[in-house]
Amino acid sequence: MAIGDKAIEVSGLTVDVGAKRLLSDISFVARAGEVTGLIGPNGAGKSTLLAALSGDIKPTEGVVSVAGLDPSRADARAMAQRRAVLLQDVQVAFEFLVRDVVAMGRRPWRGTVDSSVDELIVDAALDATGSTALAVRDIVTLSGGERARVALSRVLAQQTPVVLLDEPTAAMDIRHQEQVLSLMQQIAHRVGTAVVIVLHDLDAAAAYCDHIVCLSNGRIAAAGSVDSVYTDEILSSVYDWPIEVVRSADNDVSVRPRRRDPPAAVARLLSAYQSIPFTRAKSLGSIHQE
Repeated sequence: MAIGDKAIEVSGLTVDVGAKRLLSDISFVARAGEVTGLIGPNGAGKSTLLAALSGDIKPTEGVVSVAGLDPSRADARAMAQRRAVLLQDVQVAFEFLVRDVVAMGRRPWRGTVDSSVDELIVDAALDATGSTALAVRDIVTLSGGERARVALSRVLAQQTPVVLLDEPTAAMDIRHQEQVLSLMQQIAHRVGTAVVIVLHDLDAAAAYCDHIVCLSNGRIAAAGSVDSVYTDEILSSVYDWPIEVVRSADNDVSVRPRRRDPPAAVARLLSAYQSIPFTRAKSLGSIHQE
């Protein structure tokens, strides 16, 4: 797959779960060599869309193609050789050494390359995420941010033309957030990988994504370049909050939510607190004074 080729094609994708419609008429393209960012408020359908791309959810209607295969119908190993997935919540129920977890990413390629190549790629994947020092640690002893980096190492070890990431930096400190997003941008631009990433940090999405798909209520509200999607009107409407988009002289884009009075629901809560005598509230454990 050459840089610029269509790595993912989605046309008319609709997903229903029971009586609930989660996605409606989604169409977009993600290209090799680009980072495509999925943004939007909670419940907009970002994780559901990623699940449809990975093959974890079957479309009700529409067509999904990932590296030339339908993920809901393709052989599991064939899909694992074409796309790697990092879920939002990284859970490991059993005790494994970190290196063994990362080595699991090589399973789709078992028997196709020499084992020494597998070892080389595992080492490189650990090093790329700054996880080499964790290699002999038990995965259950790691912090949330460390587990997220190990999970990303596993994804990188899988060495696929398509990578799907659901909020990969949510548990990381700012240093590791920047390192990971820069890493994925470089893998896209220099290797030709198609990276699709769900992000809540709008500034980070603007800095590291080549293409933006903005979801709202299960539909695409806007899609295109950062400049075309990041407008006061679009973001304020999608997030139902006043947002100002600021562009620097160097054309860096940042997002500033405007401050305003708290909504009426907050005022009602504060009023309810104030109506309870302090001694009673303290006994109920509702309000504490230092």
